[in-house]
Amino acid sequence: MSVRLELIASLKGRYSEPQRHYHTWAHIEALLRHFESLRDEFSHPDIVLWALYYHDAIHDPKAPDNEEQSAELLKAEAAEYLGPQGLQFAYDIIIGTKRHELVGNYDEAHRKDMALFLDIDLSILAAPADVFDEYELNVRKEYAFVPDEAFREGRSGILKTFLNRPRIYYTDMCFDRWEGPARENLKRSIERLTS
Repeated sequence: MSVRLELIASLKGRYSEPQRHYHTWAHIEALLRHFESLRDEFSHPDIVLWALYYHDAIHDPKAPDNEEQSAELLKAEAAEYLGPQGLQFAYDIIIGTKRHELVGNYDEAHRKDMALFLDIDLSILAAPADVFDEYELNVRKEYAFVPDEAFREGRSGILKTFLNRPRIYYTDMCFDRWEGPARENLKRSIERLTS
């Protein structure tokens, strides 16, 4: 079942909050373009779509539990549209974005759906250099309250966790398409942050 128009209107309001510079509706639209191009690869596209819309619905850069709050908002607003199993799966997809790790005990089809969504959410890492650099600037704006030295240390640490993974992207199709460019962008950004 598609996400209701009134819920989308409410979400657009959330994604236009003043503290957001990257985690905006433009981010959702970018993910929607990837989602639509890969729709046939999903076993449960409608459920994944709910997770896509809600995964950054709550975004307070000072809070440590944005994913949990976003997932809870999904549960509150989507309960009448998704069955219990679908709702739990969408919830777990959102929780998975906290560390970009597969969570929950699911069959192969569900795990592939979650993996593909997590890959799409990290597509920005493989963007052309100028787009990636703008992303990094917008992340910095979201954390403008953090002093420069602390931000550089924290941000480089986060980027290194992705760079140190054996694979950034779970699915072969995204790995083949994005792994190389993502690693180049990450190396360049880490060098800039640590020099």
